[in-house]
Amino acid sequence: MERVFVDTSGWYALVDRRDPAHKAIKAWFEQNTLPLITTDYVFDETLTLIRAELGHRVAVDFGEKLRSSVWAQLVLVTVEDREAAWGIFKKFKDQRFSFTDCTSFAVMRRLGLSQVLTVDRHFRLMGFVLVV
Repeated sequence: MERVFVDTSGWYALVDRRDPAHKAIKAWFEQNTLPLITTDYVFDETLTLIRAELGHRVAVDFGEKLRSSVWAQLVLVTVEDREAAWGIFKKFKDQRFSFTDCTSFAVMRRLGLSQVLTVDRHFRLMGFVLVV
């Protein structure tokens, strides 16, 4: 079954109406029929960013929606994913990948995911397909 990974930048653009990618991301969400996958690391990073930029209430509301969602599955980063991510992080010293990005790459590879909702070009560099 085809699924789409959602990165922090995808979730954030959906929530923040001032984000330059908001309209495109929101339109994609409204027409999407594929199941969504994200990780606990992305959840953490997204909540932290939303709280810093938009406030605690907005972060809590987003967190509650995602935690109870039937449209998005929250996948836990495994020990093996962290090890694979560490290898990616060390290997690509010429890139500015966050460690969370590296865990996302590892999880996507483990789950056989090729599509990602993000505005982060690093995913394309790693061979994934950006859906927006």
